Amino acid sequence: MDLLNDLNDAQRAAVEYIDGPSLVIAGAGSGKTRVLTYKIAYLLAKGKDLYSLLVLTFTNKAAKEMVERIRKMFGETFYIRQKYMGTFHSVFARILHVESDKIGFPSDFTIYDEADSRSLLKSIIKEMDMNEKVYKPAAVHARISMAKNHLISVDSYESDSDIINQDKRAKMPEIAKIYREYVQRCRLANAMDFDDLLVYTYRLFIERKDVLEKYGNLFKYIMVDEYQDTNYVQKKILSLLYNAMQEKAICAVGDDSQSIYSFRGADIDNILSFTKDFPSQDGKEAKLFKLEQNYRSTQTIVEAANSLIHHNRNQIQKEVFSKNDKGEKILYKPAYSDKEEALIVAKNIQRIKRQDDCGYDQFAILYRTNAQSRSFEEEFRKQGIPYRIYGGLSFYQRKEIKDIIAYFRLVANPDDEEAFKRIINYPARGIGATTVMKIADCAHQNQVSFWEVIGNVEHYGLNVNKGTQTKLEKFRLLISSFIDRSHTLDVYELGDAIIRESRISEDIMSGKNADDLARQENLEEFLSGMQTFVAGRQEEGRMDEAYLTDYLQDVALLTDADSEGEKDEPRVSLMTIHAAKGLEFATVFVVGLEENIFPSPLAAISVRELEEERRLLYVAITRAEKHCILTNAKNRFRYGKMEFDNPSRFIDEIDASLIEGGEEAPESSFGGGRSSYGGYGSEGGYGGRMPWDRDRSGYRRDYQNSKPVASQFMADPKPAFASSAAGSLCEGCRIEHQRFGIGTVLKIEGTGENTKATVEFQNAGTKQLLLKFAKFTILS
Repeated sequence: MDLLNDLNDAQRAAVEYIDGPSLVIAGAGSGKTRVLTYKIAYLLAKGKDLYSLLVLTFTNKAAKEMVERIRKMFGETFYIRQKYMGTFHSVFARILHVESDKIGFPSDFTIYDEADSRSLLKSIIKEMDMNEKVYKPAAVHARISMAKNHLISVDSYESDSDIINQDKRAKMPEIAKIYREYVQRCRLANAMDFDDLLVYTYRLFIERKDVLEKYGNLFKYIMVDEYQDTNYVQKKILSLLYNAMQEKAICAVGDDSQSIYSFRGADIDNILSFTKDFPSQDGKEAKLFKLEQNYRSTQTIVEAANSLIHHNRNQIQKEVFSKNDKGEKILYKPAYSDKEEALIVAKNIQRIKRQDDCGYDQFAILYRTNAQSRSFEEEFRKQGIPYRIYGGLSFYQRKEIKDIIAYFRLVANPDDEEAFKRIINYPARGIGATTVMKIADCAHQNQVSFWEVIGNVEHYGLNVNKGTQTKLEKFRLLISSFIDRSHTLDVYELGDAIIRESRISEDIMSGKNADDLARQENLEEFLSGMQTFVAGRQEEGRMDEAYLTDYLQDVALLTDADSEGEKDEPRVSLMTIHAAKGLEFATVFVVGLEENIFPSPLAAISVRELEEERRLLYVAITRAEKHCILTNAKNRFRYGKMEFDNPSRFIDEIDASLIEGGEEAPESSFGGGRSSYGGYGSEGGYGGRMPWDRDRSGYRRDYQNSKPVASQFMADPKPAFASSAAGSLCEGCRIEHQRFGIGTVLKIEGTGENTKATVEFQNAGTKQLLLKFAKFTILS
């Protein structure tokens, strides 16, 4: 029929098959949404009633896009008739509102969002007199959510010794008690949280066969988008409905090579076993279709992604291809430090922008963790490259960073009212909002600062009890001690002391869920940024500009730029790879491709986790249309010292004939190249890590048992560098600098400890280095 003329042969075959169960494996850029849309249109054209189609997506955006496309085909009336098309949660919420009385809920039950759930959990934890620093609402909610999505009831949770032991190891042995109270409170409030929408749908179908039969008869066809992202309860609901249907007709669309959400409960086994799990009426396996033509990327990018993902053992074999131009090779640009990595990226953005005559919105920087944005943000600010953080906050706008900077601001200026209010009770020290209001009133009445009031409580007549006075005095003495040291310690030494002695590090390092890990990585990156700031001033002979006020002036320019708001102009997108799924850009930079970053440290523990990391890189590469550039850094500041990492093992897994670059690595005294991914130089494994060592978040971690063994943040007060070879340096020498990379000495001036060298670096430009502190190796 004419409706299908726009489809290729594989797409058309997948659309036209409507007589039984089918799995459509849609490779990256193969037109998945087009197939879904046309299949719905084809079913409608074949006489299926729209009400009889159950179409499930994972995002409102995907559902809205499909509805909009079909509306253009069938007219405006489609909008009011797509009752069973939407996300899993929205569609099942509609069913539950109709059938809620069958499971003891009124039809007007409330749906709690994540904020509501965490607020209720916070109240329960407080009422149970539990330590809120241990039983953090976000962490408790994550545990309960995972249990619900595996259909583990409160009774099952309490009787499962493995789960209880896991909670004990996490130092949260009372989660089962909180779980029970949480469920009871939700029922009393006639409320369901997001997870309940799935759990109660499953219960409805299990407990009421008549209701299951009703919907089994109603639905003539089920379609599921992004099937690789389904979890246990979603698969169980689909299985129940499918088995109750008279016509066994289900179509799942997805790509096992893009299954990257196991941390949310997604199970790749669901898509790998689909053809067996959903057999046809005659008992045969579901029909398998493969969409293998990529319309997005060049042939080279597609082939490079294929060569990488073929290293995974657990997958549905396919050979994605492109009929687009062959295109340029994948560029591999190793850097000497995260600073030079950012310089390389900025330099190549400007080069490609001129070459392709395109806007900044055609570029994306993809990284493994949010904390990695800092060095790129700082470099882009310096070079005037507009950017946006996609799906998140700019580094210096993240709560934990703003909290630390507020401490810094108060130390630099004790009269800073906003900084005072932000940190007076962070970390919690028993100074509540009522006390802060009293301080504010007292300060305003006497026309003095908050700091002046707490330093002279009796003089200004601050109306607080003795206990509160003691707490305020303890806080004042803490800040005063930092003020005293701020005149003699550089910003890294002082900042490290503030973070530890204020107990910020203790607070941030106490959590263990994904959000906590992100905060820990941000803290680590913040410390690294301070180290870089001090090291730069030291090498340039500007240590008199390495103190707190100098650093705050630098940071203020960044935070002020963040507060300007989004200008209506094309911007480079910075985001995690997880956030990039479903997006595409003409040019993609995949950064931080180092062992212990990508793959992440814990991923190497099992084949299953390592394969997900490999799929993550596959997703990153296939976001690119024309240019894909891979970067890494040979050294980064971590844990108070410079650490050296080898390139990610994944770089070696990409067909070498498809990669260009990395040629400077062999002459590097820091090692590197496209080989030897053994971490710090041993054979495989964690490459030289002792069984007890620090992980990237600052914990000491037992890598054999995959668990933290101490929660104290550890950072040496001074960076440890290798010594330089300044004695034999002369004009014209080529050097390799630890942070700036390869450069040529243009001039040497001064004598003794004041000897300076002016060096032209390949990527960092011209720098003047004080040789007493410069860290480099002479190449020639």
